[in-house]
Amino acid sequence: QVQLAESGGGLVQAGGSLRLSCAASSSGLVINGMGWFRQAPGKQRELVAIITSGDTSKYADSVKGRFTISRDNTKNTWYLQMNSLEPEDTAVYFCAARLSPILVLTATQNDFDYWGQGTQVTVSS
Repeated sequence: QVQLAESGGGLVQAGGSLRLSCAASSSGLVINGMGWFRQAPGKQRELVAIITSGDTSKYADSVKGRFTISRDNTKNTWYLQMNSLEPEDTAVYFCAARLSPILVLTATQNDFDYWGQGTQVTVSS
């Protein structure tokens, strides 16, 4: 069983930055895929970024160059550094974990086994 806890959300002005963290309690299980997803009001949940235990990563086109996903395996924690935030980035952000190896290029939210409760990010204009 894997439990995930996000932190770092909040209210920020456009152009500002936030760093989200996802701490995993995995009872010794190895997490191979780590991701961030978001859901804006009235919209479907969408992929933001994925990273594997081998450091392969993928980003949504809308966040490339502004967001960076990273991980610290020693702490079983991964991060989403969000810079140059825009009002369109306002959403609930969820972290997700997958135990088995993942193909980053074709990965979707359906490939993830465990989810956090979400953290609100609000970007004001």
